[in-house]
Amino acid sequence: MKILPDFSTKSMPFLQALKVTAASKVFPVTYSTLAPDAILSLAYVKYNIEIPKNCFFWHRGLSDIYLIETIGKSYIFRVSHQHWRTKTEIDFELELLTFLKHRNIPVAQPLSTKSGHLSLEIDAPEGKRYAALFHCAPGEIAIGDLNSIQSRLVGETVAKLHCASREFQTLAQRPPLNFKYLLDDSLQIIAPFLHHRKQELKYLVKTISYIKETVKELPQKPPFWGICWGDPHSGNVHFTPDNQMTLFDFDQCGYGWRIFDLAKFLQVSLQTGLSRKIRQAFLEGYQTVEKLTDLEESLLHPLTEAAYIWSWAINLNTTKLHDYSRLDDSYFTHRLCKLKHLASKDWELF
Repeated sequence: MKILPDFSTKSMPFLQALKVTAASKVFPVTYSTLAPDAILSLAYVKYNIEIPKNCFFWHRGLSDIYLIETIGKSYIFRVSHQHWRTKTEIDFELELLTFLKHRNIPVAQPLSTKSGHLSLEIDAPEGKRYAALFHCAPGEIAIGDLNSIQSRLVGETVAKLHCASREFQTLAQRPPLNFKYLLDDSLQIIAPFLHHRKQELKYLVKTISYIKETVKELPQKPPFWGICWGDPHSGNVHFTPDNQMTLFDFDQCGYGWRIFDLAKFLQVSLQTGLSRKIRQAFLEGYQTVEKLTDLEESLLHPLTEAAYIWSWAINLNTTKLHDYSRLDDSYFTHRLCKLKHLASKDWELF
């Protein structure tokens, strides 16, 4: 008996989408760019800010960033992507930033609305999106990237952040930065693109298994486990001329191993070409405040690989939505080469 293909809407999502499209007067949307003029009006109505002058779409990353200029100050208005963060995940981040600011950690704190909320709900064409307003962080990203003094200061501040956040409490939730979220979920995102490259897929699976086996002895309890920034690197810090700093972009924060934050710094620093001297200054600065154990130091290497795999999956998910043309063989070849370099004995060669 010949088995006919299943043409039900359950097995073929595009048919379900076809039904929705036919029944709707508005074509379905996966992502929309909100008009800067409307953002400007919304911010002025909802927040106690000065008379606004301009609003610019500043940057598209994991969220959309708008620069708002008023008569006396500048602000950053961040709008989440509908597919990236839920309201409770955004609440977690904004409450954490407020907590850290009150503990004298130099982070960009969100402003409260006139009604006392840290975020705004926006009815975008694709669904609910959530926005938050921040003062512009004073200073700028280090020209030519971090020097040794700045890198050491960032390391010290990350350690102070880890210490202070042990008292943080919230009902909001975020996915913990554990094996499932960092590695298993990332594998599910990457693997479909490597089915025709079976050896590379096997290599990725083997690397993930090795990381999990190597790191399994690391306790998930304080001081090893706590709040992590999730994305510490030189591009997320502003310095003034006298080296006063402000940390921002906590979009990847959550509970995790403190050593993972250091590994994430190393992963991005290696990717952007920061020298060993600068990377070492960060680690030394951290340990002037928080002393790492020998076990944690021994796990910097595999967790740097984990940070790379996670960042790859995040990038891949975003690129699928906004720039699929980039996802050719060269994209995956380049990514796999970088991962293999991180796995080698020469991972910190320069």
